[in-house]
This record gives sequence, C-alpha cells and structure tokens, in this order.
Amino acid sequence: MAILKPFRGLRPPKEISQKLASRPYDVLNSQEARIEAEGNPYSLLHIIKPEIDLPAGIDEHLQEVYDKARDNFQQFREKGWLIQDAEEYLYIYAQTMNGKTQYGIVGCAGVEDYLNGIIKKHELTRKDKEEDRMKHVRITNANMEPVFFTYPAVAEIDQIVKEIVTGNEPDYDFTADDGFGHHFWVIRDLSVVGKIVSLFEKVPCTYVADGHHRTAAAALVGNEKKLNNPGHTGKEEYNYFLAVHFPSDQLTIIDYNRVVKDLNGLSKEHFMGSLEKVFEITEKGSEIYKPDRLHNFSMYHDGKWYSLIARQGTYNDNDPIGVLDVTVLSQLVLDNILGITDLRTSKRIDFVGGIRGLGELKRRVDSGEMAVAFALYPVSLQQLIDIADSGNIMPPKTTWFEPKLRSGLIVHSLD
Repeated sequence: MAILKPFRGLRPPKEISQKLASRPYDVLNSQEARIEAEGNPYSLLHIIKPEIDLPAGIDEHLQEVYDKARDNFQQFREKGWLIQDAEEYLYIYAQTMNGKTQYGIVGCAGVEDYLNGIIKKHELTRKDKEEDRMKHVRITNANMEPVFFTYPAVAEIDQIVKEIVTGNEPDYDFTADDGFGHHFWVIRDLSVVGKIVSLFEKVPCTYVADGHHRTAAAALVGNEKKLNNPGHTGKEEYNYFLAVHFPSDQLTIIDYNRVVKDLNGLSKEHFMGSLEKVFEITEKGSEIYKPDRLHNFSMYHDGKWYSLIARQGTYNDNDPIGVLDVTVLSQLVLDNILGITDLRTSKRIDFVGGIRGLGELKRRVDSGEMAVAFALYPVSLQQLIDIADSGNIMPPKTTWFEPKLRSGLIVHSLD
C-alpha cells in the first residue's frame, strides 16, 4: 500500500507567495530563468536555478552553483521568506486551466515505495540529470520542488477535499502570468489529516506523472542517507520526499509533438511516396489540422497540412507500447524514413509541448529551422497506467501534463 505522510512544510508568507512561486527548474533554461527572476528577489529560481545569481554563461553543474543554492536557501529561511509549519500537516494544491480545476493532496511519498515499485514510473531517467538533482537535494538537504503523482481515485478522499475547499478560504490563491490559477489550503485539523492518511493506505500504488528525475534523485538521496546512518530507525525525514498526488480521473495529458530538421536527403516526392506506403494521406491545405483520434497524425511540410492515418497492420493495438502513436511515428517515419534511430541523442529532432499550440510547429517549419512537423493525438492516462503496470517504459517525450506545478508554495526539509 502507498505511503502518504504529513510533514512540517516550509512555506512563504501569503503576501509574497505569488512572487516566490516559480515554474519548475526543468521547463526553462538559465537565460530564461534570469529574465523571469529579474527584479524579483523572492523568486524560488534563485534556489532551483542558482546560476542566475552568478556570472552569465557559468557552467550550471559547477560546485559553486550548488553552493549558491544552499546559501540562497539559507537566506530565504533567515529572511522569513520560507517559514516551517509548527505541526505535521497535509495540504491541498489545486490548479485551474481553461475553467477546469484539479485537486491534489500534498504529502510525502516513501523512499521505500519508490525502491520496491509501489511508486510506478513510465519513463527512463538519464544518469547525468539524476546526479544534478541529487547534488541539489544533498546540498540543500531539502526537496525544493514537488513531484507530480497520480493515483486511482478514492471517493472518500475526494469528498473530504471537496468539504475543505468549499468550507475554507485558501491560504494562497492567485493566477500566474500564464493564466493558470493556483490555490492552496493547509489541512490544519489533525483528525482530518489522519483520516486521509488512513484512506490512502488502501491505494495499492501511485504513478509518476511528471518529474521522473526529481523523483529518482529524491529517493536515491534518501536511500543514500539511510545507508550512511548507522543509527537509522526508518522514522527519519529523509525516508520521505515531497509529492502532490492527484486522482487519476481529474488529469488530462496533452499532445507532445515533433519537428525534424531535414528529410534525410530525400526529395519531397520520395518522402511523400514513402509515407504513402504506410499512411492514408489527405492534404488539408494551409489551415491548421489537429489529429482527432488514435493513429491519426497531423503533418506540416512545405506550407501545407496533411492528415496521416496509419494503415492497418502497421501497429499493434494489443501491445501497450506498440499501440502508442509515438511508437508508430518513431518506427514508420522517424526511423525507417528519416533515419532518426535515437530520440534521446539525435540533434535532428526537437519536441514541442502541445501547450504551445500547433501554430508553433508551423512557425518553426516556415522559418526554415525545421523541414517537417508532426502532431500526435494525446496519450490517454489509462495508456500511461497500463504501461507502468506492465513494467514497460514509454518512448522519450511521450506525455505532457499541464498545468505544471508551481515550485515554492511548499518545501520539504530533510532535517
């Protein structure tokens, strides 16, 4: 059964909560972070992207950068910008996008749950990215950013959450610059906290939706601390890490699309002819075309949009990986036609989250930066769960969740 543990969160005073909350470390580069945090000393980016307080161009993996993260975190606490709650609470973090609100329970997940597979993943992680976040956790001795989990919905938990959010003013409530709403409640009634923890014990497993590298880093550092502590009891705070748990029936995965720099030396005629062998192709003209079902793809090339429907026999609906459109596109087009065999390392391909819209695909092709773009029908949450349950791993850049969690509304100290 999955662990959900209350903890003493470090939180900003309400009056600076919107200024302190930031986008996650991995959705913007150093230059973008410098711009976003400019003139805002409260931004958590000073801790999660600490290179912004050092000379431009510095290698963000230098020890000096990690030291800066530690120093900035200490200053935030000394200045009263992050204050630790007196009791161990659970919290509710809700997000609103396009009129729809999803409600997550903020509490600690268990390191042992990650190591023994109760927390299930659907993506591979890269060792270099793991180590980067591990260094950050080690030097701050904290989980500065929550990871995004989902779990099979529990009606009794949903009802408790509903009663809390309808009967109490949120501790934080703001709309970020991107138009997404963020709402946060502290569950101060310890009897309610205990009830939720008890109900969560019935949850057989949880799933990493977003934040695989942060999850791995948090769990590995926690296990590292356990192995290095001869007096380990199992009750230490490092046995747990910060997560927001959303019921699976409230989440939506949006499309994650591809743009390719060249046609692998093929003429347009040869390229289109190769596609014709595995897809039914319909030209859609200059108006943006969005895929409307599984195995239907949108392609933009040479000023025109096309509908591509995978021909029967080119995919396997009985295989949890083979049924995915990212697999179909990778095998039929990227590998067989365009010669892109490794999505993780190829410099000829880039990935565009659906939040940017299909107009971004058109822009990148029309600019001459890219030769062709492909839009995919979104993966379903059930597909993600089926793959995680089967022990399989999705291809790279398959899922895109929105809205992203804001970092800084709550921090988990490993002390």
